[in-house]
This record gives sequence, C-alpha cells and structure tokens, in this order.
Amino acid sequence: MNKEFLLTLALPLAGLTGYGQSAQLEKRPNIILFLVDDMGWQDTSVPFWEKETPYNKMFETPNMERLAAQGMKFTQAYACSISSPSRCSLFSGMNAARHRVTNWTYPKNQSTDRKSDVLQLPEWNVNGICQVPGIEHTTQVTGLAQVLKDNGYHTIHCGKAHFGALNTPGESPYHFGFEVNIAGHAGGAPTSYLSEKNYGNRTDGKPNPWFAVPGLEHYWGSGTFLSEALTLEAMKALDKSREYGQPFFLYMAHYAVHVPIDADMRFYQKYLDKGLQPKDAAYASLVEGMDKSLGDLMDYLEKYDLADQTVILFMSDNGGLASEPGWRDGVPHTQNAPLNSGKGSAYEGGIREPMLVKWPGVVKPGVVCDKPLIIEDFYPTILEMAGMTDYKTVQHIDGVSFVPMLKETGDTFKGRKLFWHYPNLWGNTGPGIGATSVVRNGDWKLVYYYETGKKELFNIRADIGEKDDCASRNPKLVHKLSGELGKYLRSVNAQRPSFKKTGKPCPWPDEVR
Repeated sequence: MNKEFLLTLALPLAGLTGYGQSAQLEKRPNIILFLVDDMGWQDTSVPFWEKETPYNKMFETPNMERLAAQGMKFTQAYACSISSPSRCSLFSGMNAARHRVTNWTYPKNQSTDRKSDVLQLPEWNVNGICQVPGIEHTTQVTGLAQVLKDNGYHTIHCGKAHFGALNTPGESPYHFGFEVNIAGHAGGAPTSYLSEKNYGNRTDGKPNPWFAVPGLEHYWGSGTFLSEALTLEAMKALDKSREYGQPFFLYMAHYAVHVPIDADMRFYQKYLDKGLQPKDAAYASLVEGMDKSLGDLMDYLEKYDLADQTVILFMSDNGGLASEPGWRDGVPHTQNAPLNSGKGSAYEGGIREPMLVKWPGVVKPGVVCDKPLIIEDFYPTILEMAGMTDYKTVQHIDGVSFVPMLKETGDTFKGRKLFWHYPNLWGNTGPGIGATSVVRNGDWKLVYYYETGKKELFNIRADIGEKDDCASRNPKLVHKLSGELGKYLRSVNAQRPSFKKTGKPCPWPDEVR
C-alpha cells in the first residue's frame, strides 16, 4: 500500500478509481487533526494509564473527557521527543531517522544542538522538510495536506507550523498544500500568549523576537488569550469552508502548552483556589484553555450538524517539559508520572503522548486501545480515512495505517518494531537525554547512548517508569535488539555522531558488546 513513488499527484481525485467526484466528496469525512505542543501524558483529567494519578486530579480537561467518551483512547501513542522531528514525520509519513530532521529548526543553515566536549554531532537537516528539490539541508516530501488538497479537500492550517527553517520553502504552510494559513510560520513557540503584549510583536519599529506570532493583529490589546484567538480564527475559516461544499481538513496546531507559561486568566484563579503554586496554576490554565478550544470546535460541529461527518484526532508532539534544568527558572512544570523524564528524553516521558480519536460510525464510543503506534502512522491513516489508499509521493512512507485498530479488526503493531533516532543534544539535560537511538519490539525497549556505548533494556509493560534496567540480565536479548536497531539505522542511511578526540564515528549499537 505504501511504496516509494517518484511522482507527486497532479490531478484531483487521483487514486479514487470507481467513484464519481461529487459522490466521493459527499461520502468522505471532514477531518480535524488537533495537535498540542509539549503536552505531557498525564497533563489531563483523562487517565491514559490503568489507573488515575494525582496529575489527572490536578488538571481539568472536560472536553478531552467528552472526546474520550465519544471515541477511542490510545494508551501507547508515541511521537518523537522534540517538536520539529514529530511534525516532519506527521506530514511526511517518514521516520525521523530517514528524513533527518532530528532536532528543532529555526535559523537557516544553523544547528540548534547543545555543545559537547566529547561528541561531534552529525550534520542533520537543519532546514527541515520542503516540497521542492534542491534545497540544502532539507528532505523533499509530498506533504499530507497537499495530497488531501489534490484529492478535493479544503485544507486549513491554524497555529504552530515548525516544518522548516526561516527563509526556506518549508517555513510556510502554504507550501505544504494548505489553502488557509492562520499564524503558522517557522517559529516553534510563541513569544507571548498575551494580546496585551501583541503575542510578542513589537510596535516600536525594532525587529520582532524570533517567535512572535504572526497574523493576529486584530486581537492585539483585546484581552484575547492566544489559544482563544486561534480558535476564533479557525471557526471563521470553517464558516467559509461550509460554503464550499467540499470536505475540509483542519490542522488545529496549538502553540499551547509550550513555554512561556503565561496564565490564561479565564482559568488561573480556579487553580490557585485549588491550592496550586502560581507556576503550576498558570500551566494548568494553559492546559484548560487548550481544552476549551477543543470543546468550542466540537460545539461548532454540533451546531452546524457536522459532528457525525467529522473525524477528530487529538495528539501531542512530544512529552511534557519535565527535565532539569528546565527553561526559564529551572523548575519543571509537569512531571509525566508514572513515566520517567520528559521532553527531549528517550524515556517514555519524552515520547509517549495523550491520544484520542473520534470517527463517527466507525469507532465505537468509549473504547481503549493499548497497542503502540508512532507519529508517522498518522499520514497513511488520515489518507485512508479520507478514502485514499493509492496515492503517490516523492518520499518513502514508513508509517503504517492504524485504521484496523480503530475498527478493532487488527493489531498493526503485531510483528512490527518501532524506532526512534536522536543523534543530537537538546538544550536540556536530564534522565534519558542525550544522543540516542531506540528500538521497541513487543514489550521490550532498548536505549542506546552514542557517547558512552551504554545500552539500557526495559520491559515497558512490567516497568512503565523504566526504573529497572535489565540489560545485564538479558545479554542475548540486548544482542538481538541491538542487531535490529543497527540494521534499521543503516537501511535508512541514518547519520551518527563522531568522537571529537579521534574523529571516528561512534559505533552503531550492534558494534558495541
């Protein structure tokens, strides 16, 4: 189904043989992909574990509860540990080891890696992904929105993009097939969520900060929190879309709940009254403001009789920021418990995400799936939901459609291995943070560290917190998983660090015993 092709789609409705255009457009669902930034697995009142945790009681996300009651909850949904790699995998269907956007992007032709005294970090695609060939330090892809647009969908981008570096083709959502772009650019975070600060934009003629949010001038000084402004603009775009008579794809990509932790005053006092410290209360208010956006969109669909015709997918791009020393004041604002560590980490706290899917008439309400999947799987899944299984792309698709799991007709993880590749150093330090590669096979997970050659082995089902490294007790299994990981990395031409002292490349995981 997902083979490597050499041509992009050129005609509308290519690959939909046997259906008339108007009839097929009527049958296909609208799709909302609701992506949250830096949301931890437990930063919600919806428990994604076998039991409720104190963090589930700390947060109030009634609309996530509402969505979970109407659809399927995934307890082992995975992304990359950093934003840009996840978003590039989401819109390309490629594993990060293959597309090589392995850290966060912004300055053109500049790495964002933390410096190391030991490692010479590899060249990676610092300029992200793009839809045209010949751009240095990029991977050319046929974007998810482009395929949907070419096949009759009206495509809307709202919020954070972060697909490519500044002043490269990948900086603009328009270049990936979006017909509407609301506030998306190369930046990976908002300078401010506050309209009183113009969402980070300057009015004194001096250059804006890197991450000033563009295109929302109408809301400057209005008292409208950024999450609310984006939601209002998204609904305006849907108003227009309803006039077109074609299915829509809305990529609702919130900047929330990424730093800075600006309090959303609609909810802030409530959390102070619950006894939370000011920073925790501000973070909880960010989370609930994001949840309100989800509820507003669900209300919109019901108001206009679109709810039964619309798929909603909820996901986060990486784990919550929980590793020391943290940004700004050095204090983490989410812990991800019972998972270990957080954003940037190879441990579960960095890569396991809250995920919900509502697909009216297909997914039963209130069901739970405990089978693993990974971020690149969204690409073929969404296209299959849209009626497309025969499409052409310039890139190889690594993702596997999880539609059988949604329909409860099959387990797409059975016999499959999942891979993560992060040969970089993020800005933070903490447990599981470093230049790593990871393989998950069944319940077993192997973490390999390039700097030291250390290997850790965890049974995720038995030890979700990754506290018991059982590598020394299972040398044969470590050897087997190391071979699987090394073979995969070579097969996708993955890059790896070198040692500064010798100039030699770090060994592949199966070269270290």
